[in-house]
Amino acid sequence: MSFNFDAYYKKMNTGDIIVSYKGSITTEMINNMLEIVESRIGESTEDARLRKKVYNVLVESLQNLYHHADELPEAIRGEFEGHFGVVVVAREGSGIRITTGNFIKSDKIKKLKDKIDKINSMNPDELKDMYKFILNHQKFSDKGGGGLGLIDIARKTGSRLHPSFQNYNNDYYFFSLEINVTN
Repeated sequence: MSFNFDAYYKKMNTGDIIVSYKGSITTEMINNMLEIVESRIGESTEDARLRKKVYNVLVESLQNLYHHADELPEAIRGEFEGHFGVVVVAREGSGIRITTGNFIKSDKIKKLKDKIDKINSMNPDELKDMYKFILNHQKFSDKGGGGLGLIDIARKTGSRLHPSFQNYNNDYYFFSLEINVTN
C-alpha cells in the first residue's frame, strides 16, 4: 500500500477545525453533523448568508458520501461498517472549507475526474443551464439522484471544486473533495 490513510486524514485536519469526523456515514451521523456545524457556526460572527451556504453545501456533500461511497478495501473492511467517509469542516480566512473523502473503485476514477473537470470549466450561466437540463431530462438513479450534487455545490459556492485522488491499491483510490465556501 502506497497510501497512508491515517497520515492523509491528519493532514486534512489542519487549520481552525469546526468539526472533524472519520467513520460510518449514516443518516443519524449526517443529522448530528449538521446540528453540530450549524451550532458552532451560529456561535461565531459569520453572517446568515454564509451560514446558509455552508449548511446547504454540507448537506449535499454528506448526501454524496452516503450515496456514492464504495465498499472499503478488504484490508480495512473490518474497521468500519457500511458507508465509510471522512468530513472536515474548518474556518479558512473569511470563509469555510469543507473537505470530504471516501474510497472509490479504480474503474470509476476517469468518469468522476471528467465530470469534475467539466464542472470546473463552466461559468455560472453554463452551470445553471446544465443543472436545469439534467433536472428536466435525466432519470433519477437508484441512488436517489440525477447527477446534480456536484453541479449544485459548484453553483452554490461559485468556486472550483478541488478533487484529490490518492492511489490505495490496484482496485481502490481515496477520493477527497475540498470545497471553499465564501460570501
